[in-house]
Amino acid sequence: MATPTKLGAPSPATTRTALTVRRRPSPGRVLAWVLMGGVMVVTLFPFYWILRTALSTNTALAAHPSSLLPVDISLGGFARVFGLQSTKDALAEGGAGGSLHFWRYLLNSVLVSTVITFCQVLFSAMAAYAFARLRWRGRDTVYGLVLAGLMVPAVFTLLPNFVLIKELGLVDNLLGIALPTMFMTPFAVFFLRQFFMNIPREIEEAALLDGAGKVRVFFRLILPMAGAPITTLAILTYMTSWNDYFWPLMVSYSDSSRVLTVALSIFRAQSPQTGVDWAGLMSATLVAALPMLLLFAAFARRIVNSVGFTGIK
Repeated sequence: MATPTKLGAPSPATTRTALTVRRRPSPGRVLAWVLMGGVMVVTLFPFYWILRTALSTNTALAAHPSSLLPVDISLGGFARVFGLQSTKDALAEGGAGGSLHFWRYLLNSVLVSTVITFCQVLFSAMAAYAFARLRWRGRDTVYGLVLAGLMVPAVFTLLPNFVLIKELGLVDNLLGIALPTMFMTPFAVFFLRQFFMNIPREIEEAALLDGAGKVRVFFRLILPMAGAPITTLAILTYMTSWNDYFWPLMVSYSDSSRVLTVALSIFRAQSPQTGVDWAGLMSATLVAALPMLLLFAAFARRIVNSVGFTGIK
């Protein structure tokens, strides 16, 4: 005997049928997942290849260059990165015998990235606030000129910046590495201005009526409210400055100013006996990239949400 149902309510059989239809994947969805999986494999394979090479020895790599798995698994490459392997042991594994002053280069990278991030975020926030909230003659024209800087390739500015740094006597100096990007960038100004324009003016006007000045409103009201996009910008700026290679290579010539990304070239030194120390080079590359990979993994959701909120596509 069939159980009566309420008028307008779907029967259990209808519900089961709807769930069955809903769970059946469409060909388009299956194709989309296959394509997404292919893109992920292509994207992640270089990282796996770096790890595979780092865990092998150079002698075994030369004998089995096309192996997809680590050959003659060894941590000698990482030992050379941290200066824990003797030259004799390095040569026995097919290494060039080079080692990094790892902690010195790491400190240089941290100092340069921290100075660039702090100064660039602060000055860019001040400029973005001036373009978003203050009214002054020629504001839109100046802002247009700032945005025009987005269309200038970074490689075009390398030679003028190098001449300037040389005239200032900052070649082979950590400040010389940080100075060209230490103040502000067009992207950072645009990024923060988009958020500042979405803050209700009534909040700022109430603070001004209470006697607060523009500077106090900026530091005590606007910056705390913009904590999420400022954090996102700081992370992106830190990652960019950490991964920069060509500019530090141009202006640093000694260990006192050499950052970690430039120091990787030590393992590219060739000798008639060993050639390139691929295991050491990939180990150093993995060590240099690991902090940024962890940083991005920890804040990936916040970065995506902030970029979406500011309307940047």
